[in-house]
Amino acid sequence: MQPEPLTETPALTNRPPEPRMYRVVAERIQELIAQQGIAPGERLPAERELAASLRVSRASLREALIALELGGVVEVRGGSGVYVCEAGASPAAVPEAGPGPFEVLSARSMIETEVAAMAAKHATASAVSAIRAALLEMERSHEDRSSNEQADRNFHLAIARASGNTALVGVVDYLWRQRSSLWHRLKEHYRTEELRKTTLLDHRAIYDAIAGSDPVAARSAMRAHLQRVNRTLAGGA
Repeated sequence: MQPEPLTETPALTNRPPEPRMYRVVAERIQELIAQQGIAPGERLPAERELAASLRVSRASLREALIALELGGVVEVRGGSGVYVCEAGASPAAVPEAGPGPFEVLSARSMIETEVAAMAAKHATASAVSAIRAALLEMERSHEDRSSNEQADRNFHLAIARASGNTALVGVVDYLWRQRSSLWHRLKEHYRTEELRKTTLLDHRAIYDAIAGSDPVAARSAMRAHLQRVNRTLAGGA
């Protein structure tokens, strides 16, 4: 008697994907706006108060607020607060923007710290030169944000190539391509000048550790860098 062919469980194949956390929080913010009668042009509660009220982290709250801003529901005004837009709030206005920025940062922290350590072990002289070239370009283009971001990406990809593992190059490249409109708007609102300056110092420390063939220092420097970015964009969450 022939065994029946294996089939996927219908309950699993037909299950809709879980909504991204920032969309869930965005919907809760919209409900709060409606329940509290916050009118167009009025300011929402302060971030800490809003995060405590919704029982979410500052990081999830900021992602949700940026998603709502991209959807034309609220306006984030640096140093002033978050205001309801004149158009009002509509759940359909919240865009699907792929993985949230902090989800991507978490994945990068898990992967790129070990990639940096591998690069410190295996980098050839030419690979180290490529990392240094990207670092110098970052320093030269510090005031040009578009060029600086491209140099930043080149720096991290050069480290992945230096690891000697082409699969990891693909993974790092994939994670960098997840920098959606949500990421760019979040960075626009919350990245500080101090972070921009310390990022250069962080990258120099990462390069020095790799060039010095010190995997422990490379791993530590990469982790410190990504954690600093996370803390700044999340408001200390």
